[in-house]
Amino acid sequence: MKQHKFLPATKMAEIIDDDLSFLQIISRFGLSLGFGEKTVKEVCEENRVDTFTFLSVVNFLSESNYEIATDADSISIGLLIDFLKNGHVYFLKFKLPALREKLITAIDITDAVIPYRAVFLQFFDKYVIEVKNHMNYEDEVVFPYVVNLLAGQTDAKYHISMFEERHNDIEQKLTELKNILIKYYPAKENNYLFSEVLYDLITCKQDLTAHSLVEDYIFIPAIEKIEQKTGRR
Repeated sequence: MKQHKFLPATKMAEIIDDDLSFLQIISRFGLSLGFGEKTVKEVCEENRVDTFTFLSVVNFLSESNYEIATDADSISIGLLIDFLKNGHVYFLKFKLPALREKLITAIDITDAVIPYRAVFLQFFDKYVIEVKNHMNYEDEVVFPYVVNLLAGQTDAKYHISMFEERHNDIEQKLTELKNILIKYYPAKENNYLFSEVLYDLITCKQDLTAHSLVEDYIFIPAIEKIEQKTGRR
């Protein structure tokens, strides 16, 4: 059996020390800071979070070994859905709106001509609509289907492969926007805020990628196994 990077006996603080991006992952599991020297198992049990599912996601992202989860049938599907939903709230209600405001401020600082401002914001706003449609589909169609499936209610007209087929790389356009800004932004002076916007675009893209990878390699395989057991596939 493979020895994973993080174990139930690992101090929770060590996960954050290893990679600060896991602050977001931990928060999406409903875990708050202030866990002192407690282990992963202790923190998870105190917060009624399934330790196996938490570590499956953290180790999957930390080890960057993107293979289909072979132990997907041990995953807590309910917890994983909550984790993914919390990610949607973070991106749609906080990260993307904050990024838009920061982008506007960074552009306005240099008195960029209006056409540039309009093009950048139009590209960004069209992207946000795409992300919103993508995540709303998951919230309104995919997750309810899975919840019903867990309750023994099957749907002859839907199966998880339909979601898999339309699961595109929504994070890729952030890279396109970053490249457009780098190549065509009419900078006149050193703009620290604009540099920070570029950094935020990169980290947001990485975060969205991690979110999608969890869906592709953990969530979907887990649902496929449930469908197989219920004779859906």
